Amino acid sequence: MSKRPQGGGRRQPSKNSSRGNERWVWVVVLVGVSIIVAGVAFGGGSLNEGVATDRDPAAIAEGEVLFSANCAVCHGADLNGTATGPPFLNAIYAPNHHGAAAFQQAVAVGVQPHHWDFGPMPPVEGLTAEDVDKIVEFVRSRQEAEGIFRDPTHG
Repeated sequence: MSKRPQGGGRRQPSKNSSRGNERWVWVVVLVGVSIIVAGVAFGGGSLNEGVATDRDPAAIAEGEVLFSANCAVCHGADLNGTATGPPFLNAIYAPNHHGAAAFQQAVAVGVQPHHWDFGPMPPVEGLTAEDVDKIVEFVRSRQEAEGIFRDPTHG
């Protein structure tokens, strides 16, 4: 009869194998963190929630023309506002605070001031919902270029 090793025939882990397991744990943790960071950075996480990363250049160009003709007089050709209208390059107008529906409503029926002291905005005649969508594409593209993705003060 052969003598069995102590421990029921099971190999006892060496210090080196536990370090190897520890390394695997760190690799898994780092991969997981990398996936989360990549998701946030490329629009899949909460920091960029609502941000389109594939804007339509034609819609942006058309939106810029429509904005210039219908909105710039109050909101500024540079989107930084004027003495008669607020700036769209402000976090208040980020998608999580004023989504596309807010722009549609403001154009269709006007809006009472609730963030600024510029007086009420009247409805804008002659713009279709599709026109407003293009204006929003233009505004969002400019906001994104300025690093405005979310209003951190608004859920």
